[in-house]
Amino acid sequence: MTIQMFEKPLGMRDDFPSIVKRKSKLSKVGIKIMEQFGYEMLQTPSLEYYETIGKISAIADNQLFKLLDNQGQTLVLRPDMTSPIARVAASKLLKEKMPVRLGYYSNVFRAQLREGGRPAEFEQMGVELIGDESLYADAEVILLATEILRGLNVGSGRIVIGHTQLLQQVLRGYGLDDALAEKLRAEMVAKNKVAYENMVDNLVDDTAAKNSLKLIMNTTRLEDWEQWIDQTDTVQQSLYEDMRKLKTLLDRNGLADFVTYDLSFTSHMTYYTGMVFEIYGKGSGFPLGNGGRYDGLMKQFGLHVGATGFGLRVDRLLEAMPAEQENTEQTLILFNEENEENAHIEANKLRKAGERVTLQFASAVKAQEEFSSLFSKVIRMDGEENG
Repeated sequence: MTIQMFEKPLGMRDDFPSIVKRKSKLSKVGIKIMEQFGYEMLQTPSLEYYETIGKISAIADNQLFKLLDNQGQTLVLRPDMTSPIARVAASKLLKEKMPVRLGYYSNVFRAQLREGGRPAEFEQMGVELIGDESLYADAEVILLATEILRGLNVGSGRIVIGHTQLLQQVLRGYGLDDALAEKLRAEMVAKNKVAYENMVDNLVDDTAAKNSLKLIMNTTRLEDWEQWIDQTDTVQQSLYEDMRKLKTLLDRNGLADFVTYDLSFTSHMTYYTGMVFEIYGKGSGFPLGNGGRYDGLMKQFGLHVGATGFGLRVDRLLEAMPAEQENTEQTLILFNEENEENAHIEANKLRKAGERVTLQFASAVKAQEEFSSLFSKVIRMDGEENG
């Protein structure tokens, strides 16, 4: 296959100046809010070892960018941020600070199929709260995520909350082993209701059980969950009571009208072990982000502590953010060799006054009329008359 000069690798994109400017504003708003909540910003390397982060990340192996270093070790471009931050948090330095609150704004890499049409490199913004097993930590990260949406003026923010462990316990209560439960869970992840119901028909014999299982994908209120909770199962009862307490915390902080409780909601990220959630907003047809509790992931780094967090997709946040009327006023100063010093003096004066100024040596511009038309104001200091 011949590669054309202007082609990019599959899934890679160029960000033009207008997008870069919006991303800059987005990152400033998001980082400020994260820091206000007590989170410290962290940056991890783009390259990680395949044997650790690559295998632990829960991203499919065929979506990992792999390469070899000069020692023969297999490396991966980081496919997510949660796993690398868990690695850092397990270090001696941060073990002594538990609970630790870490925030990030970084790019991640996931290889795409040619027909996928999705970015292979994109930026994520989010937090990880490590060392706190309480419901208050879960509530904190959800509240922080919604505060970022408000700060970015994302309209119609909505959060869907589920519980991975409780769902697993409920499915086991219908006599399904882990393998069969995983098949049903996969259809829930895909939100394929038809395929899910067909699978229930094939896996469950009892008619009443079939009808009950099919209804799981129709839940919107936490109270709806109670019909699937086994009153004799202390584990299910305890997990459900935790969710009721979480709802109280979120309602108390003004989220009663923004949260949907869906027992069938679960994540393709297999390291989640408890509460999970997904974030939506007007303007994007995809989730803006997701998060949840991932205590099990920390154990893989030898750290037996609770952990919860979320990640927001920057490209999708840009879709959901309202368009702003930007000030496009920009001055061009064209100068020649004789007036170079005066041109710099004039440019500095205007910049201190808050204006955007481009300083350009006139002889270097081949099409001066076309170039000048790109600016709202032109000051000529090249021996020519101002137009």
